[in-house]
Amino acid sequence: MRTRTKTGSYSVGRARREAILDVASEKFRETGYHRTAMTQIAKDVGLSEGGLLHHFPSKKHLLLAVADRRFESTSKGWEALETGEDVSDPFAQMVAATERMVAEPGLIELFVLLMAEAGEPSSPAHQLFSERYAKAVAGLAALLRRRAESGTLKRGIDYEAIAQECIAVSDGLQLQWVISGGALDIVARIRDFATRLRAELTVA
Repeated sequence: MRTRTKTGSYSVGRARREAILDVASEKFRETGYHRTAMTQIAKDVGLSEGGLLHHFPSKKHLLLAVADRRFESTSKGWEALETGEDVSDPFAQMVAATERMVAEPGLIELFVLLMAEAGEPSSPAHQLFSERYAKAVAGLAALLRRRAESGTLKRGIDYEAIAQECIAVSDGLQLQWVISGGALDIVARIRDFATRLRAELTVA
């Protein structure tokens, strides 16, 4: 009888975990976190609820994993801009990133939901958000500094502080979007903010 190797078992488990995250992300986007049942996610993946709980012991663990994957995707996008040969326009990229975010409104709700938990040092969300902010600030600050080195933006500016401000504006607008029931035009607000920032920092 053929036995499955440890490598094979790991690959199967990893693929199943990714399939669960795909389905959970879609369900959370479409119907919201609180209205999505673990039993429905398990059914759509083709698992029993016990099989799902083997990979994610609770719905909150699944929420954190979905958020972590979203943060990782966003981080890779900024890293690609940072290391690319062309010095991309960070202000236009801020608007583009917001447009992508608004296309997945359910994930904005998840993000705001986790922000409240991140304030508790013992929560898994605390470490997740701590790492996310560190990467996001470093990536955006590096991109802004590259623009300064190329002569497009002003030198002698604390671009790490600017990056922190940009992220704070984005996060605050996401919270206001949820409170307004989606009525707030986040893209327009970020576009206005980016326009003012560009005018302030661009070399005359």
